Amino acid sequence: MRFLSSILTVLLIFPLTLSAQRNTGYLELKGRQVTLRQDLSRGGAICYLGRGRAERNYVNISDEGRYVQQSYYAGRSLNRQADGQSDFWSPWPWNPIQVGDYKRNRAQILESRQDRRSTYVKCIPMLWDMDNCPAEAEMEQWTELRGNVVYVRCRLTCHRTDTIYGTVPGNDQEIPAVYPISSLNHLYAYRGDRPFEKLPADSVEVEELRFGENANGWGHYEDVSEQWMAFVGDDGWGFGVYSPSAESFLAGRFTPFRNGEAEDGATSYIAPVRKQHIEPNSVVEYEYYLIAGTVEEIRRAVYRIRKKK
Repeated sequence: MRFLSSILTVLLIFPLTLSAQRNTGYLELKGRQVTLRQDLSRGGAICYLGRGRAERNYVNISDEGRYVQQSYYAGRSLNRQADGQSDFWSPWPWNPIQVGDYKRNRAQILESRQDRRSTYVKCIPMLWDMDNCPAEAEMEQWTELRGNVVYVRCRLTCHRTDTIYGTVPGNDQEIPAVYPISSLNHLYAYRGDRPFEKLPADSVEVEELRFGENANGWGHYEDVSEQWMAFVGDDGWGFGVYSPSAESFLAGRFTPFRNGEAEDGATSYIAPVRKQHIEPNSVVEYEYYLIAGTVEEIRRAVYRIRKKK
């Protein structure tokens, strides 16, 4: 599911303990603190982030719109129901996403490889709102596991021939779309005017995400001045996303009063956002970091990353 309301009005490395496995359908990186998996049947999107070697997935994967994945928006929203567009996701703009479309048709992997610490995938994404309509584009993702930090670099290469969507000054882009499990129910960020001065992080009230006819003006934060937000559970452990080029953030929970796991319909959500116009023939790139741990550990890692840049 996409929650963009109206399309939106370093590091400790453990080389001796880190391993990489290529399981059937997955790329997997394991470290002392984090296990990461990418689903090759779903565009190579991040489908699993676990705590050490424990078998508990902290990423919601209940439908193709969840996961941790690339998702982009271009042009104006159109009613394309005559062409197979979902009536629920109509009108909608050009929206390629990494995993697959609303009907669970999945992206095609063009290339994948990995070594002990990193992976690379390239896929043809699907248009989210359409039934089995590959986008005229490719997505690439480079991923590295560095201690409790997952470093990701993303690229979208467009070669569109359509002209139906027209142009708008700029669409709000999720960089990336992140869906922690809803059992991670406490949201944190630093929202003050003195970023990176080690002032206390803020506990953020979690808003309910509603869409469709009952959509609300939820969870748009323009004051996340350190460019990170994190969800943690009642035990204080979870993960967050640091996206250095983010201009604002979206965050909230769908079905907020139910704490669920990876395949539950309830989910938490974070999306760093930046406004960007995507031309029919263009390349879009950005990088982000998923950081696991307590709020204090997540924030310390953000400071280390920023210092090294």
